[in-house]
Amino acid sequence: MGGFSIWHWLIVLVIVVLVFGTKRLGSVGKDLGEAVKGFKKGMDDSDSKPSARLPDANNTRDEIDQRERERREQEQRDRNEPPR
Repeated sequence: MGGFSIWHWLIVLVIVVLVFGTKRLGSVGKDLGEAVKGFKKGMDDSDSKPSARLPDANNTRDEIDQRERERREQEQRDRNEPPR
């Protein structure tokens, strides 16, 4: 009583085909197949290439601080230079 027999599944399949039509079900199947192929290709590509390393957040912040200090120092030097 708890399981479905093959006849139950066939009836459900017939109802789904009647509701959606074979054209729409075919396009859904095609899209699903292309998605699976794309996923598999993406998984294979990631194994063949070395993974890109993201910069460390602390180093990036340090670099930003360093550039900001250099910019302020340059502005200070520009202000202190006599006009030409």
